[in-house]
Amino acid sequence: MPPPSRRRAPPTAGQLMRRRVAVAVAKRVLPLAAVALLAAIALWPEIESAADRGRVAFKRVTEVRPDALSVVQPRFQGLDEQNRPYTVTADTAVQAGSEEVVQLRAPRADLLLTDGGWLYMEAREGRYDRPRNHLDLAGRVTIHHDDGTQFVTDRAAIDVTGGNAAGDSPVAAQGPFGTLTAEGFRLRDRGQVVVFTGKARAVLEGTP
Repeated sequence: MPPPSRRRAPPTAGQLMRRRVAVAVAKRVLPLAAVALLAAIALWPEIESAADRGRVAFKRVTEVRPDALSVVQPRFQGLDEQNRPYTVTADTAVQAGSEEVVQLRAPRADLLLTDGGWLYMEAREGRYDRPRNHLDLAGRVTIHHDDGTQFVTDRAAIDVTGGNAAGDSPVAAQGPFGTLTAEGFRLRDRGQVVVFTGKARAVLEGTP
């Protein structure tokens, strides 16, 4: 005779409720998990590429170095070969990388003469080569002499240490002598000697 089968107790109301809740949760969670898995498989190459780009970007940031140094209201001072002081100032100065040439906005140069007089130069833009003490001015370059003489031109090159200046753009000058226009000029010995080049026209004022 086979052994009598084990009689199973019917599930309680609480067990039935838990089973219904588990089945309902599984019906919702399993499809979402399947969709998420498929999406991860499809997007995995993009995720790896984005991670690589992120690593490259981070590496570039760590290697960035400033390519320009900007200074507001810079001042360069020094002495020439005869211990006469000079000063170069500007509204702003920009120095690119390790270059010695400085780009200036609204540059101004003040040179003291041997006899105690002075020369004052200003322009809209300029380039200052510090090792050579050479200043290139552009944009309404104006040169003032303490005797009342004034030069106005578009471009001029100044040897700050030697106190010489030159320009090949048209120049207009005025002072106690009268007015003069020319195609260029050469200023030597810190303004003691001025040579006008090219065609020149002067209107001289006589002394009473």
